[in-house]
Amino acid sequence: MKAGFIWDVAARYNELMTESTPVRVRIAPSPTGFLHVGTVRTALYNYLFAKKEGGIFVVRIENTDVERSQVTFEQDILEGLKKIGIVWDEGPDVGGPYGPYRQSERQDIYERYLKRLLEEKRAYWCFCAKEELEEEKKAMLAAGVFPKYSGTCRDLSDEAIVEKGKNRAGVIRLVVPANMEIDFSDLVRGKVVVNTDTIGDFVIARSLQSPLYNFAVVIDDVEMRISHVIRGEDHVSNTPRQILIQRALGIEQPRYAHLPLILAPDRSKLSKRNLETSLNDYLKEGFVPEALVNFLALLGWHPEGDQELLSMEELIEQFSLKRVQKGGAVFDMEKLEWFNAQYIKTLPLTVLTERVMQFIPQQWHTPKSLLRRAVTVERDRMKRLTDFHDLARFFFVREEYDALLLRWQEMEDSAVRANLEAARAILVNVSEKDFSAAHLERMLMPLADERGRGEVLWPLRVALSGQRSSPGPFEIMEVLGKRESVGRINVAIGKFDQQTLV
Repeated sequence: MKAGFIWDVAARYNELMTESTPVRVRIAPSPTGFLHVGTVRTALYNYLFAKKEGGIFVVRIENTDVERSQVTFEQDILEGLKKIGIVWDEGPDVGGPYGPYRQSERQDIYERYLKRLLEEKRAYWCFCAKEELEEEKKAMLAAGVFPKYSGTCRDLSDEAIVEKGKNRAGVIRLVVPANMEIDFSDLVRGKVVVNTDTIGDFVIARSLQSPLYNFAVVIDDVEMRISHVIRGEDHVSNTPRQILIQRALGIEQPRYAHLPLILAPDRSKLSKRNLETSLNDYLKEGFVPEALVNFLALLGWHPEGDQELLSMEELIEQFSLKRVQKGGAVFDMEKLEWFNAQYIKTLPLTVLTERVMQFIPQQWHTPKSLLRRAVTVERDRMKRLTDFHDLARFFFVREEYDALLLRWQEMEDSAVRANLEAARAILVNVSEKDFSAAHLERMLMPLADERGRGEVLWPLRVALSGQRSSPGPFEIMEVLGKRESVGRINVAIGKFDQQTLV
């Protein structure tokens, strides 16, 4: 191994890759947009794998795209991952032994590697104009040859490089051996083989200070001692290029695992609009973090058994790259809503109440006891936290409703009124402390059995809720309490004094 800083790093990395050392994985999002579900799933798999293997999870911000990168997006990415319970051991906000963890702060590191490759003639300056390259590409396609760079500038002398550099900005290309097979064993897809004749001498940097993605990611991975690269299937085409860079630097390649695509329900490629929907958008639409994590974990991976509802701890315990599927994973919104409904049903009441408070008017927050009771009654009907506003509105606001709604089937006006008055007479004799659903049911069901359940319970429920569809009257009264329940029944009875039902 050659002496010098770069080769010392390579030697240490090679030792890491051959010894039984902790797993080190990373997620490397680009802050050019808000955190979306595709990135979240990749981050989740990396996190689960690291925790399962007792390894280290790293967050690295790839912000070399200066024009599109924004601090706002970086903050959204970091905060979004934390919101769903993904935390990292090393990263831009927590530091670590192999920082800095933003590419924009690593320019001097990339420059040292580029200079060394140029000195060793493993890379070279290219000054071909875009127009020349386009014509060259067209000619190759017309001749039935796979288009790649012909190597025009590969053997330029130092003098020629200096001269050409005076008049035109150059790029740096990697020297790629001809007709050589690049292969790697993907932990998901199996063996992948690519011939270098389909690649050619590709660009690795626009200048010594402007490395391109494939080069920067290799340097970052070796510097940060990354042992496993777990990322989306769309990066498979990048992997042979990165392996070529690794070989030029004399370092061992990390282990690769490329995750399946996320597909629409008809198994077509999920539209960019849906795939890149912001994580925050899902949270704002009332999806709970636990459900999102559970749903995304099963988008391309499955546990050994049939259990679907899995906590983060259970996911860590069961996760294995061997059980990541090769085929695309279907993003089914109905399934996500099902997961969400299950978690809403099982979240601790205090936690669920606090989360619901984000989606309702401030005046509904008090008294908190009323809100908790309403959440208890409505949680089984909710698919999203946002559903609570419409489902439970009648608990906090007396709804206007058509008097005709009080009638069960073809009931006479007099019977509707008489049944409401009979129910009220029973309720006024029930103490406030006994105003529970179970006790109210015991008190009122004899009346309902005598006069007809629909005839008694329908008008009572409508009087309490003002809605055609709602929880049962006993549950509603327990939430409202005696005073409000009787008051609403009085309003319903009063409607007969204002008009005749027809």
